[in-house]
Amino acid sequence: MSGTLNKVMLIGHLGDEVKMHYFEGGGCVGRFPLATNETYTNKQTNERVSNTEWHNIVVRNKGAEICEKYLTKGDKVYVEGRLKTRKWQDDKGNDRYSTEVQCTDFTFLSTKKESEANASNRGSETPVVEKPQAAIEPVVEDNDDLPF
Repeated sequence: MSGTLNKVMLIGHLGDEVKMHYFEGGGCVGRFPLATNETYTNKQTNERVSNTEWHNIVVRNKGAEICEKYLTKGDKVYVEGRLKTRKWQDDKGNDRYSTEVQCTDFTFLSTKKESEANASNRGSETPVVEKPQAAIEPVVEDNDDLPF
């Protein structure tokens, strides 16, 4: 295979509110952390182990405004996009790198209030399976370098 693929699909919970940055030209960017969890049983100790991985999500323009309006800390969301590593300098002038998920599509799965209500109604032992709500239109970036 001669081509490459840069695609990320995540389902997780917001770790904080969406932080917005507005630009002079009218564009905007929204950023938020997304937590994904992995739970397994350690075969040697028979103990349940849970690991949380944090992802930096970046949404642009109309998608960012929608996320800011409807998402709050704790909400469950499906995010699709691509990985991008940014280089920046800290206060001391050292080069630093951040890997982010540039979001191209997302779907709201539940709100924090819905998750809490389901957990209290069903008990903590019952797994919560939720249907995705209406999908949001994909965010299309104008700086696409593909020739077609």
